[in-house]
Amino acid sequence: MKDSASPLLSDFANYSMPVSDLFQQPSTAAEWEQYMLTEEQIKSFCENGFISGIRILSEEQVDVLNTELVTLQAAGPEKKKLFYHYESNESEDPDKVLFHAIGGWRVTPGFHDLIWSPAYRMAAYQLLGCSFRLFHDQLFCKPAKHGGVVAWHQDFSYWTFTKPMHHLTCWIGLDDATKENGCLYYVPGSHKWGLLPITGLTGDMDAVTEVLSPAQNEVFKNKVANELPKGYASFHHPLTMHGSYANYSDRPRRAVVINAMAAETFGNTEHYERIDALHSFPPMEQDKVLDSKFFPLLFDGDKELESLNFPTVNKELLYNTK
Repeated sequence: MKDSASPLLSDFANYSMPVSDLFQQPSTAAEWEQYMLTEEQIKSFCENGFISGIRILSEEQVDVLNTELVTLQAAGPEKKKLFYHYESNESEDPDKVLFHAIGGWRVTPGFHDLIWSPAYRMAAYQLLGCSFRLFHDQLFCKPAKHGGVVAWHQDFSYWTFTKPMHHLTCWIGLDDATKENGCLYYVPGSHKWGLLPITGLTGDMDAVTEVLSPAQNEVFKNKVANELPKGYASFHHPLTMHGSYANYSDRPRRAVVINAMAAETFGNTEHYERIDALHSFPPMEQDKVLDSKFFPLLFDGDKELESLNFPTVNKELLYNTK
């Protein structure tokens, strides 16, 4: 893991607050109300393991991020040192391309400030049921005509180096996402299946079906396409089965993902079987709260919302909070 004692001068992880005016921040508790999810949305998330159609970005904000994305995809050696993972092409199919990077929030101001988007933070707080920190961000880019797949998986199967399982994923489109250009798909209710084995992320799209029970494979047939206009987001539970197919269209499919975790999340690296995959991640000591500058607190509900009433999930029922 990286030595946090030697941060690079241009590392935006040094700033635990927005560094630009890209997102206007609420100044009172009442100003958060415009971003609140409804009781029906909360109920749908608990039943299905995901919700969709949440606007996070304006068209102008999307344009800013797509401009920065061009520079990130052409990052030189020094900038790449800030990423936890950087693959210009992670696809296992030689005829496909999948750009996948983790850590863009540390490299450019727009992606740094995205994690403080009020619409994102309010929804994430309601869906986690508590104050939360950034875990990490991700970029997934599928070029036109030959964009690769992201195979079916559960996020937490890759995150067992943390505990407890109290995480939330937000997927935000930087292009219109359609079936033709490789949008995300979800399996409703799959967050109730428990933790399943890892079967690969960029190879055989349907490899996960080999570890599903006959009943689960029947439910799997009911997968739904998460088609979204650019700037809109979906949120999903850490056990929700999801994946995205290849892009054969004439348009790219770019997306940014924000992965959040409860504020009191601990490192669980001591017996992690894939520890080599974490060599570029920040330090995550066993049984220590992940509260360094690399895991900034994004929302303190008691401070931000005061006595404001709003719907939220039952975190003890929905997550493994112990």
